[in-house]
Amino acid sequence: SVHLPLDEPLEHQGQWHTARITACPPKQPPVEGEAQVYLPPISTRLGVISDIDDTVMYTGVANKLKMLYRLFIESAERRTAFPGVAALYQALHEGDDGQQQRPLLYVSRGPWSIYEMLEVFFQHNRIPVGPILFLREWGLTLQRPLPRRSEDHKQALIEKMLGLYDEMQFLLIGDSGQHDPEVYAEVVRRYPGRICAIYIRQIGDSDSRKAELDQLGEELAALGCVMLLSTDSLDMAHHAHANGYIDAASVEMVRAEIEHQLADEPA
Repeated sequence: SVHLPLDEPLEHQGQWHTARITACPPKQPPVEGEAQVYLPPISTRLGVISDIDDTVMYTGVANKLKMLYRLFIESAERRTAFPGVAALYQALHEGDDGQQQRPLLYVSRGPWSIYEMLEVFFQHNRIPVGPILFLREWGLTLQRPLPRRSEDHKQALIEKMLGLYDEMQFLLIGDSGQHDPEVYAEVVRRYPGRICAIYIRQIGDSDSRKAELDQLGEELAALGCVMLLSTDSLDMAHHAHANGYIDAASVEMVRAEIEHQLADEPA
């Protein structure tokens, strides 16, 4: 991970820029490559940060063996996206006027080795691809003999994005199966006014977990941030429309996509 200073600032024309990069290892020939650089439009005032596992893509983190199988072995085409996710995320990306081109930043507890699979999964399911996928460093080093905890990884990246896009508010999307609500709540506490809403996809919660989430929701409401708990992408779309994040037509697109996906499921 490197930070490269620019000799001249990039022009705010279009969202994507291509950068040519040359690395010069000691005593070896230079290595060249290209990188895609994303700049949100100047008018954009809202960004979206979303978990992937059990939020966009069904992973089943509660069952570790099944999760590892899906994470490392199952092909991108066989992985399941939650109904309505593609239409909802496309709507959030485009905004209520269709012109926002908001940054969508994805975070996963998975390792960098599954990056290409995730890229194919997003394209296959027509989910806006970013600009950025943040995966977790699973490599073993003397300084870090174990992978970083997923909640620490996620909070650090969210805080980094809040610093990078320091004039934006953010919408956070996650699931109830792990620690997303608690991580997002801590971000709200640390950065007042920066998080406009939190959407949590509920995944088979026990009664005690539901009570924890209800209590956390009350605390966040007192801090001025709504935490929406739902199993349905359509509920998220309704809230997004009511708050001006997406338009009414997008809500109907989410509804139609859900109906289509559910109709195609085996009986």
